[in-house]
Amino acid sequence: MPVRRPPHILAFLMVPVLLAPLSGCGKSEPDGPPPPSAESQAAIHDDGGAPRESLGRAIDGLFDETEVGRTDALLIFKRGSIAVERYGAGIKRDTRLQGWGMGQCVTALMIGQLVSDGRLRLDESAPIPEWQRPGDPRGEVTLRQLLQMRSGLRHEESGPPASEPASEIARQSDRMRMLFLDGRDDMAAYAEAQPLEARAGTVFENSAATPVILSDLAARVLSPDPTPDRRRVAVGEYLRNRVLLPLGMNSTLVGYDLKGTMIGSAMVHASARDWGKLGEFLRHTGSVQGAQVLPRRWVQFMLSPSPRNTAYGAGVWLNRAKASEAKGEGGATLFPGMAPANAFACVGEYGQYVIGSPDQLLTVVRLGESDRAQETELHDRLGKLLAMFPGGV
Repeated sequence: MPVRRPPHILAFLMVPVLLAPLSGCGKSEPDGPPPPSAESQAAIHDDGGAPRESLGRAIDGLFDETEVGRTDALLIFKRGSIAVERYGAGIKRDTRLQGWGMGQCVTALMIGQLVSDGRLRLDESAPIPEWQRPGDPRGEVTLRQLLQMRSGLRHEESGPPASEPASEIARQSDRMRMLFLDGRDDMAAYAEAQPLEARAGTVFENSAATPVILSDLAARVLSPDPTPDRRRVAVGEYLRNRVLLPLGMNSTLVGYDLKGTMIGSAMVHASARDWGKLGEFLRHTGSVQGAQVLPRRWVQFMLSPSPRNTAYGAGVWLNRAKASEAKGEGGATLFPGMAPANAFACVGEYGQYVIGSPDQLLTVVRLGESDRAQETELHDRLGKLLAMFPGGV
């Protein structure tokens, strides 16, 4: 199956304007909004209680490339069945699509199985040898704090403003350095070498380095042999057998660095339907067709607010305003006031979303590529889409 990678330059397409039929001789203004496109009408298998024409127009809006960027896939699951399914040009049901930051949700599920197996402990010091040296304050960082993005480790996720030259952004962004520059061969070593900039547990900071540290912890307990091939095989088999296959995410491919560490913060590819299965799994608190795959209490932990940012759980964003303690954060990642309070989402860079809304019996998947301005418009349109479905805020 092909792997879809976003291009560096977006291709902007002209979108034809559809006019509603005019009534009355010489009248120049349409009577109402344009009807949904044929593509969106065909994409709706079940309106799920939403106004069908409004839903169709909302789908069209999410494929408006000028406003929201390139949408490769939009799926809506209602009561576990696909209600809406539409793909962009060149994309098929089985095309593997990049999830970017949504990979941290997959990583958190793997860590949950290791905790359930007794191979990692949530409230003990993270077993990283370099942190266990006498006097090293990083020895106080627990697995729970890592999962909740409050380790206190120094990490600059985005670097300077977008107005700065790309080379300067890359140089100052730890995420870019770890994934693509001097840290790329041994990402865990780069992430784990960072000092504390705040006492462990006291400050929230969303960090692409943290899921890489978690992936390294998984490899350490699954493979006593540190050779890269052994680490890759051990983690890959565990992830596949304990997480991906039970969820039905059979298309999923995971990337590793040269040291055999899973790149748990970014390099996870899966079909849109399989990304939807991730949302459905979380919506059902760890069960698939009534069978409990992951302990219910672990998924409840993932969906419970972090003490330092109530808009984040453990690998998952929550539908709440961001806490003021969150370093460099403002506004809301999700849709307070537009969707039920218990809605949640796995969110990735460039506009990747897997949104679950238990009260509405919904899972919504959007995959594609949006720039920063387009992401703002995309976010607003996704919130309005959710608000169309019954279930109450």
